[in-house]
Formats: sequence, C-alpha cells, structure tokens
Amino acid sequence: MFHAEYNGVIIRVIKGDLTRSEADAIVNPANSFGYMGGGVALAIKKAGGAQIEKEAVETAPIPIGKAVATTAGRLKVKFVIHAPTMVEPAAETDSDKVRLATLAALKCAEEKGAKSIAFPGMGTGVGGLSYKIAAKAMVEAIKDFISRGVKISEIILIGYNDELYMEFVDAGAIFN
Repeated sequence: MFHAEYNGVIIRVIKGDLTRSEADAIVNPANSFGYMGGGVALAIKKAGGAQIEKEAVETAPIPIGKAVATTAGRLKVKFVIHAPTMVEPAAETDSDKVRLATLAALKCAEEKGAKSIAFPGMGTGVGGLSYKIAAKAMVEAIKDFISRGVKISEIILIGYNDELYMEFVDAGAIFN
C-alpha cells in the first residue's frame, strides 16, 4: 500500500473494490446525463441500488467540471459524487476532462463536509484513457487542490487491478 502526507492530507493508494470503501464519499466517473450503465458506475449502482442513479439523473445535465452528490443507498459511504469525465454515455475522454472531474469531485466532497474521499481510475474504462495518463492527471489535480488549503483529511486512490494500482503508486511519487 502507498501512503504519503501532503500539506496535512493523507494520500493512500490501495488495491480493491471502490464499492467496499468506507470513506465518507466515493467518486463515480459519470457522464453528464447521470446514467449508470457500465463500468464503475454500474458497479456502484449494483452495490448501492438504483436510487443512486435516479438521483443523479434528476440533477442532470451535469457539465464537465462540475460534480453532484447523491445518497449512497446500501453502500457504507455517506455520498456518491458524480463527476462527469464525458458528456455522452460511453464516450471517449481525455486527461483535461479527467483533471476537471477530479477537481470537481474534491470540491463537491469538501462542500458536503466529507473528510475522506475514494477515487477509481477516472476515464480508464469506456473513456479509453490509459491508466498512466489518467493516474497522472488525477494526481496532478489532487496536488493542485490540496495546495489551495482544504478541509478533506484523506484521499484514497483505489486500483481495481495490479496495473492501475501501480500507476497510482508511480504517479503518487510527486507527494514524496
């Protein structure tokens, strides 16, 4: 497990299942319509319940660079934060959109009073980004956000497989 501290914020990288996280909030790399039809979104909906998607769709459209929080259904977390990395469902994304989505999720979590937040690999599924590019964009956004002074005390990057885990670890070296 990777562990660092940056400006008083703990950064952890773990290998595991985002839907089993016990952080205050988890992030759904959403589309602007809030539909949760595949990848991480579908896993969140299956584990937490259809109410999560219903609430996300009711807040749509969610522009890239903004994020909304919904209840978490059966999940252990308090919120699911929907941060679009793409407008249309199953569309490709890029590192700029992932950076914007990461920043938006962090801002939303802070506004909701979350002290901890867990991220999957944003844009690495149907979005088509490599783990390396996504991890680099996410970690740069996190570092930028923390540098502004934040109320969040822990940020967790969850790699669901060895390759994504290692890319998060490599990108996280900028915190040391």
